[in-house]
Amino acid sequence: MNYLGYKNTLQGQTLPLAYVNLDYLEKNARAILDRAGDMPVRVVSKSLRSVDIIKRLLSFSPRFQGVMCFHPDEAAFLAEQGLDDLLVAYPSMQASAIESACKATLSGKTIVLMVDSPEHVELIARIAKQLGVVQPVCMDVDMSTSFPGIYFGVRRSPITTPDKAVKLYRTITKNASVKLDGVMGYEAQIAGVGEKTPGKELQNKAVPWLKRISIPILTRRRVSVVRALEQAGACLRFVNGGGTGSIDSTQLDPSVTELAVGSGFYSPHLFDYYNDFNYLPAAGFALEVSRNSGDGYVTCSGGGYIASGGVGIEKAPKPYLPEGFVLDENEGAGEVQTPLKRAPKKQSQNITSALAHGDPVLFRHSKAGELCERFNELLLIKNGEVVDKCLTYRGHGKSFI
Repeated sequence: MNYLGYKNTLQGQTLPLAYVNLDYLEKNARAILDRAGDMPVRVVSKSLRSVDIIKRLLSFSPRFQGVMCFHPDEAAFLAEQGLDDLLVAYPSMQASAIESACKATLSGKTIVLMVDSPEHVELIARIAKQLGVVQPVCMDVDMSTSFPGIYFGVRRSPITTPDKAVKLYRTITKNASVKLDGVMGYEAQIAGVGEKTPGKELQNKAVPWLKRISIPILTRRRVSVVRALEQAGACLRFVNGGGTGSIDSTQLDPSVTELAVGSGFYSPHLFDYYNDFNYLPAAGFALEVSRNSGDGYVTCSGGGYIASGGVGIEKAPKPYLPEGFVLDENEGAGEVQTPLKRAPKKQSQNITSALAHGDPVLFRHSKAGELCERFNELLLIKNGEVVDKCLTYRGHGKSFI
């Protein structure tokens, strides 16, 4: 859709709002399945944060199987909403949250909690024993790589070798109220780091090389851990790996039985900075033009929806439609107002004359699901028309972290 298409579609809607273009969402889902070969794909909830959108994707194809959650309370909530096969990708030491997940397991739901230390195992085992349930857990294997002077990856699990994995497995087997159900090895530096990030020229030169030499190292690590656990007696139901940016390489790992994908469905602008793929911008938000603030400028109401992670210009929302506007470098995306200026290459076009007070300006968030933390609902657009609305987690009154 072009700007006029969105403007006509949003006529009469209250701004600001967040939206999902269902046509683009479905095309992205199809592209993800094509890239995944014949692998099943677990849908990552933190990149979606809407029960309705998660359910839409799970019903889109039988190859979308299960949900990867980010918190035990979230998994219990999704179970209440009728979802099942829920893998919690991050460990928690909150007893009440673990209890809520274990109660869902007791009711017949499949919820798998993440562990990477004896402390995680022992807490889960104690609560599960009190409830009289055997709670499945998944072992998180670290997939970072280190080179002289460079730590390439994220700070996740301390499980870095087969010996450490087997040692933790022994802790699990000593507790009758937990069982090892799967292994996860998420290569975040492959899946979530682009090669064309604005303002990071040196990093952009290094990242393709680092990815290329890391992938075989990571594959060997994941394979060796899985083999060691199976030789120690583990019966693994699944081995999870991957992310939007690593589908191609992860599916080649013979130990992996399922991929995990989330951000590619919405395709936030952070994924514009990758070399090897390009999805459609399926989600975004619209602000109203509230001021005509000078030659070549307009000012929008709201918009300071900055993404998490290391601070950089790539974490700010990006003006999307109409084309030709950029954030003002001195003000950026503001808490209550966001000034936009005409991009230099567009100075010959009188774009501002087409924007009146109250007109919508569309933006794309830097990261996928975090947008939903700002809005109670998503406007659903299909074939250029508003067809429905659906609640975000926030709209359900939920905030898990």
